[in-house]
Amino acid sequence: MNKKKRRQKTTSQATEKKSGVNLKFLVAIISAVLLLAIVYFFATSTQPTSAQGSDTWTVSKDGVLSYPENRGKVDVQVLNITNGSNYTLETISFQSKDYTVEGLLRIPLSDKKVPAVVILPGATVPMEGTQGLAEIFSNMGIASLGIEQRNLGGVDPQYDYELFTEGKEPIEHKMVFDALRSVDVLRQDPRIDATRIAIVGESNGGRFAIIAAAIDPEIRGVIGISTSGYDMESQLAIAHITDETKIRFYRSIDPDTYLGLLPPRKLVMMHSVNDTIIPIDMAKKTFDKASEPKQFYEVTTGTHGFSEGMRVPLENEIKQMFG
Repeated sequence: MNKKKRRQKTTSQATEKKSGVNLKFLVAIISAVLLLAIVYFFATSTQPTSAQGSDTWTVSKDGVLSYPENRGKVDVQVLNITNGSNYTLETISFQSKDYTVEGLLRIPLSDKKVPAVVILPGATVPMEGTQGLAEIFSNMGIASLGIEQRNLGGVDPQYDYELFTEGKEPIEHKMVFDALRSVDVLRQDPRIDATRIAIVGESNGGRFAIIAAAIDPEIRGVIGISTSGYDMESQLAIAHITDETKIRFYRSIDPDTYLGLLPPRKLVMMHSVNDTIIPIDMAKKTFDKASEPKQFYEVTTGTHGFSEGMRVPLENEIKQMFG
């Protein structure tokens, strides 16, 4: 009886030992598969994926940033309303990824839906700085949404590049998404004609405006005031940069990369010969790379930003965009 018990115990221990080995082997296999899956994910993707997929981002091997065309509904909060003689001015806010965008939504009084423009100010310019252009548009019967850009429009390419190498979304990409969400705000407003929305940007805002218009094919056209691309291809060649990740990133933030995606929508650029912030030669380089339809206005008034010599061409071009 004792011998039988000892044999049973020995057999049980052997079985337990074998089961333990099998379990360890199974855990090792599962761990290896998970590790391979993680490595594959980061090797083939440059961004996290949201639950809804409405704000996912990708950068192609050629350095072209993209977001979904259908980005879903925006939850807009109205913070204040001011009534003018022929318009309503609403201070609004809405969420765009990890940032709460604030903006001034000016709607001209009308008994029918009106076209609209997103206005992106230059670096250091708050949303109030968009209202000179907003007034011009309002007097033409055109609504506008001038936003306050994150970081007040300032950029840090080196920091963004570090984020990009870690598979995290760069701030400059998020600023493009903010512009796209601003377009979405206008599209869902029942007072706006969703089929007639354009985008205007000054200085750094003009760069984001060009990229946003290229990404969203339903934007009717883009007007860049005192802006330009970075001529990144030349800069990369001069610096003898061959790192593919770095090349992809710097292309992704350069408006020049996106010019081929604009037609048949029109690119309009306006620039003062007196501009010392972004020299007019830089603007002309970008314009020369663009395909038709396009128009360049060289003015002698002002320095950097909108000036009186741009008013008439601005009014004419925006009319043509909205037909």
